[in-house]
Amino acid sequence: MKIKATLLTPETSIMKIQIGDKYYPKSILTEENINIENNDSEKITSRHLITEGLVLLDSQMYYSTAKTLLFEIDEESIIMNFIYSSNLETKIDKLEGEKYSKENTHNILYTNNFKASFLIPEKTQVNYLSIILSKEFYYNIINEDWQLHEKFSKNILHKKSSYLSSKYLPFTPAIQWVTHEIKSCTRQGTLKRIYIESKIKELLIHQLEAITIKPPAKEKIDNEDYNKLLDAKKILDNDYRNTPTLPELSRKISLNEFKLKKGFKACFGTTVKSYIIKLRMEHAKELFQSKSATVSEVAYKCGYKDVSHFSAAFKSYYGFSPQKFKINTDIIQFWLIGLSFFI
Repeated sequence: MKIKATLLTPETSIMKIQIGDKYYPKSILTEENINIENNDSEKITSRHLITEGLVLLDSQMYYSTAKTLLFEIDEESIIMNFIYSSNLETKIDKLEGEKYSKENTHNILYTNNFKASFLIPEKTQVNYLSIILSKEFYYNIINEDWQLHEKFSKNILHKKSSYLSSKYLPFTPAIQWVTHEIKSCTRQGTLKRIYIESKIKELLIHQLEAITIKPPAKEKIDNEDYNKLLDAKKILDNDYRNTPTLPELSRKISLNEFKLKKGFKACFGTTVKSYIIKLRMEHAKELFQSKSATVSEVAYKCGYKDVSHFSAAFKSYYGFSPQKFKINTDIIQFWLIGLSFFI
């Protein structure tokens, strides 16, 4: 399988990757990084995780002028796509879909000889995570469960390019968390391969759940209000330590409180308050896992002035106290260090 990305005007090769399309669970996962910066006019940062049958691309791009990017894969592939930026114009050969990307959305697609062009707007930060799998790799992690996504599976069988969902869907909290875990993985060697593959399986489960399980009927929300609700979510995502009150958030996005509360729940499946708690709890979990921090330090960094309030919220969210979680995390990390010594 050959994967390449080329920037036009002037023609510049951004990426060339060649891998086998077989599934070898013992193959080594390698990493390569691309960093290109030209003053304030051009910036490309891309992290690639590569093994037989799998390429993971975590890329960010910025250009002062509009650019066209050509992307090609010369064999059959299944692509798990996670888009973090809006207004990226997309054209894919033999595959009809939404013309412009939407922020924080995902989908899965199958193609035979993928060819696509992406128009990158000027002065816009483009950010995406793409997990490219060979057909054999995909079947090994999903066990060819045809009934789980029957139509999509038949399209693969007949080599017909298709999306799993007709539209890109919003990230669920679970998808946000697992993609974050993949992006921030610092493990090395065999453990890294095991960890990344397990996270891809987990991510695939969450994608299939989001796509195949139909949500209850929701009240229609017009595009203007929907964009305001996305702005509200972005405000919370950017600073969940010092979140505005509901009236303040309502004023910031120019949407009345009733529409904010009802629309947020309809769009994102949770209340504003519950979403803030989720963001804080996920950050707390990350802090406990990544470094040695006290419960009071984590509470403060997650926006809690009272440690007891933080501990109660943590226990309510995860089912056990932060003290117990911290002890278990320390034991697991010690075990992994010991395991890596023997591998």
